[in-house]
Amino acid sequence: MLTIICTILFLMVFFKLLVVAFKVGWGIFKVAVFLIFFPILIPIMIFCGLAAFALPIILIAGLVGLVGGVA
Repeated sequence: MLTIICTILFLMVFFKLLVVAFKVGWGIFKVAVFLIFFPILIPIMIFCGLAAFALPIILIAGLVGLVGGVA
């Protein structure tokens, strides 16, 4: 009986840690995308003649930055 209770508690802790790991990974991914990918992508798009696609991305990112601010 004690083994079953310990196993259930272990699985609960394991899955909670798994959820936290995914949340941390997603947060790191978002930071990496905004700090590395977008600053490289926008100038490349402008130099390749895709300014029509780059401008809305810049405007949306600026609007999110102004409205969202720093959390």
